[in-house]
Amino acid sequence: MNQFRPKGFIRPLQPELQSIKRAMDTALIFITLYISLHIYGETFSREYLGLFIVCTVLFGIFAEHQEIYHGWRGDPLFDDAVRILLSWIVAFALIASSFFVFDLGFEYSRQVLELWLPLAPLSIIMLHSLRRSTLSYLRMHGLNTRNYAILGGNSLGKRLNTALTEMPWLGYSFVGFFDDRIENKQRRQDEDMVDVIVGDFKELLERAQRGEIDHIYITLPLRAEKRINQLIRELADSTVSVNIVPDFFTFNLMQSKLSSVKGIPVVSVFDTPLNSSLDGAVKRLEDLLLCAIILPIIAIPMLIIAIAIKITSPGPVIFKQMRYGVKGEQIEVWKFRSMSVCENGDSIKQATANDSRVTPLGGFLRRTSLDELPQFLNVLSGTMSVVGPRPHAVAHNEYYRKQIQGYMLRHKMKPGITGLAQISGCRGETETIDKMERRIHHDLEYIRQWSVILDLKIVVLTVFKGFVGQQAY
Repeated sequence: MNQFRPKGFIRPLQPELQSIKRAMDTALIFITLYISLHIYGETFSREYLGLFIVCTVLFGIFAEHQEIYHGWRGDPLFDDAVRILLSWIVAFALIASSFFVFDLGFEYSRQVLELWLPLAPLSIIMLHSLRRSTLSYLRMHGLNTRNYAILGGNSLGKRLNTALTEMPWLGYSFVGFFDDRIENKQRRQDEDMVDVIVGDFKELLERAQRGEIDHIYITLPLRAEKRINQLIRELADSTVSVNIVPDFFTFNLMQSKLSSVKGIPVVSVFDTPLNSSLDGAVKRLEDLLLCAIILPIIAIPMLIIAIAIKITSPGPVIFKQMRYGVKGEQIEVWKFRSMSVCENGDSIKQATANDSRVTPLGGFLRRTSLDELPQFLNVLSGTMSVVGPRPHAVAHNEYYRKQIQGYMLRHKMKPGITGLAQISGCRGETETIDKMERRIHHDLEYIRQWSVILDLKIVVLTVFKGFVGQQAY
């Protein structure tokens, strides 16, 4: 019998518990400020109330950016604590910097602020730790636990089970993997299926109808759409909660995000980590601050290098070459001239060992990456970043984009003076496709994992091992 079935929309999950967590953290920020004032005998005035409000709002913004209140993350407690501490420090730093820029007409107690600065985040971290430990203890002892099964004994099912197992505070108890392909040994090997499958779909349906299972996660491949639809229809004859886990890991995801358009789910496959205006502003602010620190340090060495180039070989001091920037747009990149020629055409030969085009001084500059120093001026102009995928000549881009799948995805971010590939030993000549593929792998991994912490780590490591390389000619 055919029946009309409304399709409906997918609504975002907004558990009330997340709002309670935010409210409790806000209360802790207020309590720790009040305690700090009480210890030093200060009055809770309107100025301190304003300070509390601004700090709370900024902390909430950065906490949301760090996904602190997303319970599904399942990160280790230490990582959760680092995100809380980072969010608070950034919020507090913005307020502290405003004290020096603007005349607020009121002086806050330095002792109060010095106590409140560590007390607030430590209190929040302790509360989160206590909540997680309590939930883990209660649910490990059978309070409010739920049984779940996974329909699809494949690699995605294994990943899901591992993720849920690592979050005991959720109170989920695993029943087992179910799959109709249990008898097909060859197929099980080809699809990297789990070793132990407790039954097929028929048995899963019977157990669900008996009320033995609360949640079922379907991890079958996307190509099994018709089979999944049939299974869901049959599971409707039970009270079990059914969840579909799409196997998007078959794609080479990069900064993938889940969003919705009026309830219609949308998953981005390729995206940039700087998609939001906040992330873009943070990255730009990071570049400007690093330039403010580095440029005064390298100003005199740059002047000496410029004079040395002018004295030792004829030609311009600065070599300007067209390269691809963010979104694949062509930009002009500056370098100290290290060759006797200035190639910028459709066909450019990479520098090789004992290359006759490289000047004696140029060889030293290239091996030590000192020829890249003028690119800090590119960073100031906004066409480059301090950290990011290294820009390649236009001719090399046009060649390698046809040879390496996903090559152009490295242009989802601004090119950098240094990057993950450079500190990983991928500098210099790439005379084989394998070497370029290795460099691109690190570039794309950087885009996937981007964070301010990663950028600072790369900058520090560049000082120790990013300036030299055996393949840098």
